[in-house]
Amino acid sequence: MNSMALTARQQRELDYHREHAAAAARQAFRPVGDDVIVSRQRRPWNAYWSMYDRLLACDLAGREVLVLGCGFGDDAIRIARLGARVSACDLSPESLAIAELRAQREGVEIVFAAMPAEALAYADNSFDAVVFVDILHHVDIKATMAEVARVLKPGARVIGDELYTHSRLQRVRDSAPVQRLVYPRMRGWIYGAQTPYITEDEHKIDEHEFSLVTERLTDLETDWFNILEGRLYPSRMIRAARIERAVMRPLARLGRLLAGRVVFSGRLAKS
Repeated sequence: MNSMALTARQQRELDYHREHAAAAARQAFRPVGDDVIVSRQRRPWNAYWSMYDRLLACDLAGREVLVLGCGFGDDAIRIARLGARVSACDLSPESLAIAELRAQREGVEIVFAAMPAEALAYADNSFDAVVFVDILHHVDIKATMAEVARVLKPGARVIGDELYTHSRLQRVRDSAPVQRLVYPRMRGWIYGAQTPYITEDEHKIDEHEFSLVTERLTDLETDWFNILEGRLYPSRMIRAARIERAVMRPLARLGRLLAGRVVFSGRLAKS
């Protein structure tokens, strides 16, 4: 673990992930599927698959790639299978222990390290690319992006898939009628027994926070997802997701206002 003292938020995250890793020890024996990197039948209605479409287009073989907030290592392992030289970090040593065992079982070499995203131990200009998957709503975005910009090489690829909500729409969701009458009913339908957020600090990033992620990027491309998915129907309803994507594609400009998830890519411009 980086020697930097943890903030109260980081400590809450760490405490949760310690418990989660202990409860999920069997994850070390679960194979990491490769459909998302090998299947010729792509899923453009799915944000995660769309992020991998961007990764596959980059040709990361032989490149130094950082996976930030790697958890149990699924994405780090998949990206290593693409031939990248992967470094992966996480706040939780317990999660990393599971990730390391999985990487060994999968026969890929990955350099794992425990550290906060806000205080990376890597040298300046170390990486050709960084990948974010549902990590930015766990961290101090401004501090994290400053560190990311430091450890990336000029022109490095930045690719992510993150939870998102526009502040105007969030105000509607936070209104008393929605919180009292609508959300409690929809939560069970959408999430089942799962908890939407694991700590009190979490929230979907808004347009202002997203601008902190992208302000140093050139050639920025964004795709907006989950306008209704995850809000009015669960992700397991694939046909509904396909219809939603087809209907909303011509209305892409509304995505920034209505979406619940954003997939993005760009290149880092060093100041």
